[in-house]
Amino acid sequence: MQQSIVHIALVVRDYDEAIDFYVGKLGFELLDDTYQPAQDKRWVVVAPPGGVGTTLLLAKASKPEQAPFIGNQAGGRVFLFLNTDDFQRDYQRLRANNVTFVREPKEEEYGTVAVFQDLYGNLWDLLQLRPGHPIAARMLAR
Repeated sequence: MQQSIVHIALVVRDYDEAIDFYVGKLGFELLDDTYQPAQDKRWVVVAPPGGVGTTLLLAKASKPEQAPFIGNQAGGRVFLFLNTDDFQRDYQRLRANNVTFVREPKEEEYGTVAVFQDLYGNLWDLLQLRPGHPIAARMLAR
């Protein structure tokens, strides 16, 4: 059996400001932006450049009870993990694009990591896993 997680929904305040951040600052690709008139919403999907795995569905908060989750998807913990093949290149590029880092780069047993915030405050790890790490090996097996 082969299954995969296709999308992770990320609650956003505004589609266009989210696209500006994820595409303009992080360098993600805009894979889909389709208006769905029956539900009066947009289907907006972005993904890291060169990525072949899970994508982000940018889902605009449409009810008052969804609004508190904008920027707090994981209750203050790191929510998403962006792996790269060149940590320094991407770290410098994100800094140049004024992405806010809340923890500077650090070497860990699993690789190099720094923590940044998206435009709403969700925390992300930028990381480069060490060769031979079980997750790195799993990603190469695709």
